[in-house]
Amino acid sequence: MSAQVLQLQRLYSERDERVLFAELSMTIAVGEILQLAGPNGSGKTTLLRILAGLSTRYEGEILWRGASLAKQRAAFRQQSLYLGHGSAIKSQLNAVENLRWSCAMRGQRADQRQIDMALDKVGLSEFSQQPCYSLSAGQQRRVNLARLFCSDAQLWLLDEPFTAIDQRGVAEIEQWICEFADAGGAVLLTTHHPLQLPRPLRRVELGGEQ
Repeated sequence: MSAQVLQLQRLYSERDERVLFAELSMTIAVGEILQLAGPNGSGKTTLLRILAGLSTRYEGEILWRGASLAKQRAAFRQQSLYLGHGSAIKSQLNAVENLRWSCAMRGQRADQRQIDMALDKVGLSEFSQQPCYSLSAGQQRRVNLARLFCSDAQLWLLDEPFTAIDQRGVAEIEQWICEFADAGGAVLLTTHHPLQLPRPLRRVELGGEQ
């Protein structure tokens, strides 16, 4: 059985005096793809933001590789990568500059060869020097997705990764997710898109597991 990398134990969170989830417990293991499901407002994004360290409004315990996440937050930030549902780019910068900035924010050296390979992977080599405000919404989204390939993260936290992406692009992202998991990574994602993955997928409904 695969080793567990992330464990959530009896998590509780509320917003505007409304309970989003309570007694939420789940695990994710090496090589696993797990989809958070549930209607809008059920706490999917909130949960990803909690895991990414962007929100502390919760109770319960989170373990990373068996140890309390609260005691190893810096290490976790290096070993995980969060992509929100926004483009998360600086529009005045070009794609290369945005990826250099992203690497710097993670305390990571910006390797130009890796950046070039990442932009080629997401189909933006020809647009790498254009300011991002001149790119389409889908291309801006691809700049953000290129961050996945400029990191050695072991866990991807993806909030609606298919936003503004066309049908061909959706299939590409699905392939990237599977390749990452096959290589020993773990993926936790939210999406309203019906996933078509050539490998097992686990779904967790907030409040129950399927």
